[in-house]
Amino acid sequence: MRLVRLIANLGYGSRKDVAWMFREGRVTDPDGEVLYADDKVEHAQIFIDGEPLDPPTGILLMMNKPLGVTCSRKDPGRVVYDLLPPRYRARNPALSTVGRLDRDTSGLLLFTDDGALLHRIISPRANLGKVYEATLAQDLRGDEQALFASGMLILESETTPLLPASLDVLAPRHARLRIAEGRYHQVRRMFAATGNHVQALQRTAIGGLQLDGLAPGAWRQLVADEIARIFESTEPTHVLDFTAIR
Repeated sequence: MRLVRLIANLGYGSRKDVAWMFREGRVTDPDGEVLYADDKVEHAQIFIDGEPLDPPTGILLMMNKPLGVTCSRKDPGRVVYDLLPPRYRARNPALSTVGRLDRDTSGLLLFTDDGALLHRIISPRANLGKVYEATLAQDLRGDEQALFASGMLILESETTPLLPASLDVLAPRHARLRIAEGRYHQVRRMFAATGNHVQALQRTAIGGLQLDGLAPGAWRQLVADEIARIFESTEPTHVLDFTAIR
């Protein structure tokens, strides 16, 4: 009954539900030939209702998180899991977000069911830079680059200075900020410390992985070379169109 357990763990239903799917002939190979619970077949050769079986455990997904959704499983409003197939909530091991973006921040969000990979990405030892594009309420005053890079900025209600961060000025009220840590609402609080207010915020990169080509709310599975790219510390060189996040 290996296939029953495999399919149930991917969230398609209980083992009883999946056993019934086999009896109904809903589990097939790519050619439509019915499979049986004791068959020995490769993961890629399993189809349910004519659709390929979801990816196996150990996946890493990338999503362009839109505004107005929460990185939570339970919330009165919309949550990021609403943007994935419903069965993804029931996968075992569970699919978790790799860190969070708040409701009012859009952009690159990762999901995985691989606990070791999750901790490798979020661990301070990984020293993975995260890049954000910010639209500000007021013009930059001119000293933000030096202040953020100094390693001496202390946020309100904290006592430990921030690690140095790099700022690229894109326009008087547009900036790209690369930080090496993830304190609570860090980017917004950094600009608040200069007397400014972030009107729109989008995360565009984690490590060497950049958010390219995904529409807001869209997602896809990352392949091996993209996962490896996360652990490359490369500075982004592209400039985003801010009209999409205002």
